[in-house]
Amino acid sequence: MGVNFKDLVTQVAAPLEMLKGRVIAIDGYNALYQFLAIIRQPDGTPLRDSQGRITSHLSGVFYRTVNFLEGGIKPAFVFDGKPPELKTEEIVRRVKVKEKAREDYKEAVERGDFVEARKFAQATSRLSIDMVQQAKDLLGAMGVPCIQAPSEGEAQAAFMTRKGDAWATVSQDYDALLFGSPRLVRNLTISGRRKLPNKRVYIDIEPEILRLEDTLAELKLTRERLIDLGILLGTDFNPDGFKGIGPKKAFKIITEAGTLESAIEKRMIEPDEKFDFKAIREIFLNPKTTNDYRLEWGSVDRVAVTRMLCEEFDFSPERIGGALDRIEKTSKELKKQPNLEKWF
Repeated sequence: MGVNFKDLVTQVAAPLEMLKGRVIAIDGYNALYQFLAIIRQPDGTPLRDSQGRITSHLSGVFYRTVNFLEGGIKPAFVFDGKPPELKTEEIVRRVKVKEKAREDYKEAVERGDFVEARKFAQATSRLSIDMVQQAKDLLGAMGVPCIQAPSEGEAQAAFMTRKGDAWATVSQDYDALLFGSPRLVRNLTISGRRKLPNKRVYIDIEPEILRLEDTLAELKLTRERLIDLGILLGTDFNPDGFKGIGPKKAFKIITEAGTLESAIEKRMIEPDEKFDFKAIREIFLNPKTTNDYRLEWGSVDRVAVTRMLCEEFDFSPERIGGALDRIEKTSKELKKQPNLEKWF
């Protein structure tokens, strides 16, 4: 879910050209769930191979990574480790949401309403351990580094960005700002032409960037106060937030009170015994991260990629071959540029 800052912050367009030559740390689980939700058949069912195995995540990982490499971008995917105990409630909530969505999907199919069926189907996505490993294997064959976070992948990506090892964190969630990432790029894994929910209208989704420094200056808040604002609205560690408080009211409370402790003391909000906001604040300020990672990009193993996607998962050899040709062409061009020789 993540905190919802959409109505409070300003996003600036981030064309792919802006990211050329830069390292981006991608929240792996976030990206895979986006692929599972979006890459589907007209009736809402995910792509599958001849054995019935879901392949939407592999399609997304492959073609989106091809676009990155072709655009001169250096992607690194960061995967979640053990979630904090405070995230348990959110994990349980997500399971219930998916179960309800599956029931709604079946009912929509039975009545022949495939527009509604697709909407509900998108909310049923589940990412298995095997699917995550498949994505990692594919990325490895494409020469793209995968980083294992000790806990939250988004926190690790933000840590890498703060260190300067990555230029930006890539995620759909705004939590990266709370974790202290200097830059957050959204929509990068889902950019393109997309249909609006419940409407026969299509829009172009473009990548956008948020800078932490600019966001804090715009809102006239410190990062600590931004975190408290996020806790008021609801995070993965307190998904319901404080009852009856929306973005504008939460902003007003933090602007006037400064901290959650002060807001409680002034009786602007009532303490919620269901969660420990101080512990949540600590997760964002001092998350579990690691320095034990390597950012190295290798050449694409064409044989391994083709064997995995075409021979094992029934992808089109022509389409995969054409995409690999594009990467090889870019690789040859980059090798001619001295400052980018270490890419491949």
